[in-house]
Amino acid sequence: MAKADKKNIIEGDIQVVAFKLRKEEYGFNILHVQEIKGLTDITRVPFASDFIKGVINLRGSVLPVIDLKKRLGLQETEYTENTRIVIVKVDEVSVGMIVDAVTEVITLNGAHVDTTKAVDNEGSRFITGIGKLNDRLIIMLDLGAIVGLQDDAK
Repeated sequence: MAKADKKNIIEGDIQVVAFKLRKEEYGFNILHVQEIKGLTDITRVPFASDFIKGVINLRGSVLPVIDLKKRLGLQETEYTENTRIVIVKVDEVSVGMIVDAVTEVITLNGAHVDTTKAVDNEGSRFITGIGKLNDRLIIMLDLGAIVGLQDDAK
């Protein structure tokens, strides 16, 4: 029994930046997060994918900004004073991700992250697992898939 469970368990603790998209809580490994900043002016880029909100200038570097709700296929909502841009780095590529609110940095025990796919559809490729902390569920996201660094099966 332990052997079958082993493949779906992450070893050790992981620190996760938890954030809200609509009413759900999501997260990704803090090791990918460079900084969290308030919403700033975003310059639109013609002919970009619909989930690319545009680009920002971050200390001399031009970074693409992804509307994470649009990328995940969630209904859009208005930006608020809690809306943040989370700057992440994946495989030497830095991008900004617009989230409704950053809630906190939490430590999840790897044994409490279920990596079994609950659903198997187009959107599930962005999810690496579900973290459980007390009575909260945190949907863990795959930044490589969201940014588009992994091959899209089309």
